[in-house]
Amino acid sequence: MSELSDLLDAAEALAARGEPMALATIVTTRGSTYRRAGARLLVQAEGEPIGNISGGCLEGDVARIGREVMASGEPRLVEFDLTADDDAVWGYGLGCNGAMELMVEPTAGALETVAALRSGSGQCVVTPLTGPDAGSHRFETDGAAAAALRDGSPRVEEVAGQRVFFEPMLPPFRLVICGAGHDAIPLVRQAADLGWRVLVADVRRALLNGERFPGAEFSAADPAQAAAALTPDERTAVVLMSHNYLRDIAYLGALLDSPLAYLGVLGPRGRTEQMLGELGRREVIDRLHAPAGLDIGAEGPEEVAHAIVAEILAVTRGREGGPLRDRGAPIHGGKAPA
Repeated sequence: MSELSDLLDAAEALAARGEPMALATIVTTRGSTYRRAGARLLVQAEGEPIGNISGGCLEGDVARIGREVMASGEPRLVEFDLTADDDAVWGYGLGCNGAMELMVEPTAGALETVAALRSGSGQCVVTPLTGPDAGSHRFETDGAAAAALRDGSPRVEEVAGQRVFFEPMLPPFRLVICGAGHDAIPLVRQAADLGWRVLVADVRRALLNGERFPGAEFSAADPAQAAAALTPDERTAVVLMSHNYLRDIAYLGALLDSPLAYLGVLGPRGRTEQMLGELGRREVIDRLHAPAGLDIGAEGPEEVAHAIVAEILAVTRGREGGPLRDRGAPIHGGKAPA
């Protein structure tokens, strides 16, 4: 289960028991920070907070502020500036020296945000950070909200003299795995752990069951009809791994022109080139990720699954997948997470 799912489940459980809470959301970051805009911490009246905003460095301070917000019932915008090289900063024990702003909401606002996150409605939650309606919520799809929805990135804009936080509420990222073999099992599990919605497609109906693939959805549609049956879109990644040449070529032909975030094919590049040749589409080979996965020397299904998931993350976030030590830009630059 993903970090976000844990947080949402905990918030809903607190609400069901009538217990207060506060929700802290990172709205801006500057410099080197552990997390970026959109990361959250759920503060309970008692017990440890749920979520992660700084790797443990600021959680205690934010929990204290959260309990103050619970008591007052008023949202609060707080800033932690860790860019100064002095004892006050190093006293936090931080490994990063950036700055971040957080909007801390009491129970009512927190539950509105939780409901929006759970819905994945395709709308943008708009939260004024300053002014008389600071901390309130509304939904928009135009203007700055439309821009946030297009690239999936939260942002703060100035609107009519107010600083306003725009956060897109997108449906969960979707992974379609064409092939229900043994090596699909760790790939389903790892994708589900990230909170992705996972669908396993195979004509072998006996393999499509919740005991083999917990939490997955299933399709036994004819591979040649995969695009119509699976309805892939820009927030869908597909991995072809049926280990059957005829089925894989049928899946490939059906999905090749779909608006996918990622299309990977397991197996040697020559095999994929041969399939494309039979389809009369050799020219699109560089649009595919074949063989699927980053080059990490993976051996066995578990490691191969790690390599594929890592490549999907890199592709959807506009990264090369190389070592961070070779990156000459901030760690959290690039496109928004899937």
